[in-house]
Amino acid sequence: QVQLVESGGGLVQAGGSLRLSCAVSGTRLSINGMGWYRQTLGNERELVAEITRGGSTNYADSVRGRFTLSRDNAKNTVYLQMNSLKPEDTSVYYCKVDYGPWGINSWGRGTQVTVSS
Repeated sequence: QVQLVESGGGLVQAGGSLRLSCAVSGTRLSINGMGWYRQTLGNERELVAEITRGGSTNYADSVRGRFTLSRDNAKNTVYLQMNSLKPEDTSVYYCKVDYGPWGINSWGRGTQVTVSS
């Protein structure tokens, strides 16, 4: 069974930085796309950033230039470096991957990021 273990969330002041990690285990299939989404209460889950196996990235306009997404294919791990954090970045951040030839999706449980003003 595929497991996604997220880490790195927490409380930080505005202007600060956090680094989220998501490690995938439990499958021998190739991990294709990896990414982070976020969701606040009462709102839809939204894409933050995503990265292909080859390293091509896509960012939400709200985080472009502040967040950097990277991955280590040997470790099946994706990283989200978040700099210049703003209070509006406060949310639960979810890791998502798709794997195998059929592109099966799997989600992490989420990690809370809180940015104080």
